[in-house]
Amino acid sequence: MQLPPGATRSRTDLTAQLLENYMLSREATGAVTMLLGFSFSGMGENAGLAFPTLKDWSERGKGQSAAEEAAAFNQHFAGLGDGTVMAVTPPPIDGLGTSGGFSLRLQDRAGLGREALLAARDKLLGEANGNPKILYAMMEGLAEAPQLRLNIDREKARALGVSFESISNALSTAFGSSVISDFANAGRQQRVVVQAEQSSRMTPESVLKLYVPNSSGTLVPLGAFVSTHWEQGPVQIARYNGYPAFRISGDAAPGVSTGEAMAEIERIVSELPQGIGYEWTGLSYQERLASGQAVGLFGLALLVVFLLLVALYESWAIPLVVMLIVPVGALGSVLAVTAVGMPNDVYFKVGLITIIGLAAKNAILIVEFAKELWDQGHSLRDAALQAARLRFRPIVMTSLAFILGVVPLTLATGAGAASQRAIGTGVIGGMLSATLLGVVLVPIFFVWVLSALRRKPHAQQIADDQQLSEK
Repeated sequence: MQLPPGATRSRTDLTAQLLENYMLSREATGAVTMLLGFSFSGMGENAGLAFPTLKDWSERGKGQSAAEEAAAFNQHFAGLGDGTVMAVTPPPIDGLGTSGGFSLRLQDRAGLGREALLAARDKLLGEANGNPKILYAMMEGLAEAPQLRLNIDREKARALGVSFESISNALSTAFGSSVISDFANAGRQQRVVVQAEQSSRMTPESVLKLYVPNSSGTLVPLGAFVSTHWEQGPVQIARYNGYPAFRISGDAAPGVSTGEAMAEIERIVSELPQGIGYEWTGLSYQERLASGQAVGLFGLALLVVFLLLVALYESWAIPLVVMLIVPVGALGSVLAVTAVGMPNDVYFKVGLITIIGLAAKNAILIVEFAKELWDQGHSLRDAALQAARLRFRPIVMTSLAFILGVVPLTLATGAGAASQRAIGTGVIGGMLSATLLGVVLVPIFFVWVLSALRRKPHAQQIADDQQLSEK
């Protein structure tokens, strides 16, 4: 919760009470803990933080997950005019960021100045919040607030015999307090803290009424050589890896992976003025480090399966026929997940690796039988057609049994349901395509590959070898 700069504590308290009442009115909420004056963005009278505790999964119904509750909260308070309120889900891994989604630091790497960095930040947030692939993007940090600027006439202060150190000590003691000594009281050591009365440090005029000692010990009012004026300034000055920076966080839209949302952020940053850079942080940094490994892992999985089949059949052609059906299964997985609006996340990739084995299993049922018929003297076409016809029922029955066994994953609710639905939906889509299209395409692949390689049946190959040995 972030109210406008300069908002009072009572105003923040009223807004916090409004948020708390709404959260407690939700059936899924069990309790709410409110913190005023503090947030992940920083500390201030206009900041606040709430931790709603949801009820156990067994007490919640459909549409009451953490993500759905956060979406309902954001929709309800989207038109709140008294500040900015945003509900975010916790990070998937504790310690990597303060919320889910993505996080980065927008940096001024060329010394362009704060105004240029502010303009770049506003442009980034404006374009990101208007992008359909990004649910929201916001700055983590306190906005600029009114600040009282003191203009010290050093020449006049020097003429009055007042040093800058005396001015600094007087201001810090009156408005910030100072510990001057300790004293014993009832057997305990207690500190003596000096600070101006609250009524004497509430207005700009209070500053000018302070007195500071000069070099001769005479008290001189600050108003004799100090003037004040209000201006907007940063509450926090943040740096990241040595560069002035803003903390930006956000989340992907429903059905869009964080990788796609991060790619959009990178595109927007590339259009910012030269000298403005960025660095991913938290879980986003780890995701970027691992993002280039997915293609290599899939390739390794395909290679391992292919080499195992080569060792099993002692042939390069037969495993190639089996592996050609794998892209068909992968295509079915992608279409199924896309149709229901699920993101291309790590759980979907686990399902893709599963499809490699399942699609290959169906192809093996046809290819192995076709190879036996071909070795017995049948033509490639006849062997493929007979194998497809005879193995059709076993393929359909085993695939149907597996698909029905995975259906509970696609209908899962409760804790961990998102990962189960992603895996189940991808696997079912891949199995359907690998089964329905596989019984047609595998015989075609068998005839095409062995004809292209001009392989001979195993029995004929043995006979030719015997003739060569007799000669």
